[in-house]
Amino acid sequence: MSILTQLAATIEARKSADPDSSWTAKLLAKGPEKCAEKFGEEAIEAIIAAAKNDRENLTYEAADVLYHLLVMLAARDVALEDVLAELERREGTSGIAEKAARQT
Repeated sequence: MSILTQLAATIEARKSADPDSSWTAKLLAKGPEKCAEKFGEEAIEAIIAAAKNDRENLTYEAADVLYHLLVMLAARDVALEDVLAELERREGTSGIAEKAARQT
């Protein structure tokens, strides 16, 4: 089991946890919009770290981005497995060709 799969399972389990005992449960209790907002905040922090060439902080912020992406997906009942299947479907396809196929 990859760490992302394990983390997604933990986040899923936290959906029913007491928000006073779990940051993940507290975030999920605030709703999908708040989860998306938090993901955006973390993404911006990662962008800033990348622009500053701050490798250490970028590593930290990238971990936050992945965590908050999984929380946002869970808030909308999108399984990590579905996202991974989509990535697998795209494997070996040029990004240019894949994007063109979506626009037709």
